[in-house]
Amino acid sequence: MAVQQTIKTIIEQGMLPLYFNADETVSVEVLRALHKAGVRAVEYTNRGEAAFDNFKKLVAVRDEEMQGLLLGIGTVKNLQDAEKYLEAGADFFVSPGFVPEIAAFAAEKDVFYAPGCMTPTEIIAAENAGVQFIKLFPGDMLGPKYLSTIKDIFPKLLFMPTGGVDATEESIGGWFKAGVCAVGMGSKLVSKQLMAAKDYTAIEQMTAAVLNTIQSIKSK
Repeated sequence: MAVQQTIKTIIEQGMLPLYFNADETVSVEVLRALHKAGVRAVEYTNRGEAAFDNFKKLVAVRDEEMQGLLLGIGTVKNLQDAEKYLEAGADFFVSPGFVPEIAAFAAEKDVFYAPGCMTPTEIIAAENAGVQFIKLFPGDMLGPKYLSTIKDIFPKLLFMPTGGVDATEESIGGWFKAGVCAVGMGSKLVSKQLMAAKDYTAIEQMTAAVLNTIQSIKSK
């Protein structure tokens, strides 16, 4: 039931925040800010040499302070990384593209996997591999109209755009109207500027505001 529980958490949240920072302390403090804002599923980006050690630290802090928080790893591009991060405590995987080996591994381990897809061909390949949840990427290149056009072809799939989703009711609302179940939010939510300034209060407040906006949109 791990896959279904992850899907349920992301859908209820309506948003999946994703971020990376090379500094371990900053990474931990951002995670705390997101959790305080009400986030219960977070994607940490696998980027650069510090990512793996930082992720292990995040898992340790999560286990100690934030029971129930799902901590996934993003930008997973090969099976070796998926195996390594699962052993380190990853709750789910997200890729920038569809990787069949990761899909098979995730299915075997009952772990949620959201591959990045751009074309109907990629989405079909992912669906045929048993994937239930598609990350539309890059979202800003595709746009809500694209999803509206193709969604009827894939009635059983769940969609989440990542890339270019602004923290505004207009941007988020446009995607939900097109039929997404959640939006992925990176630098438009956890910006490099806020992390550089160590302004964790601003990250918490902005995240809480976005979560409120999403609940408002979903209740209409």
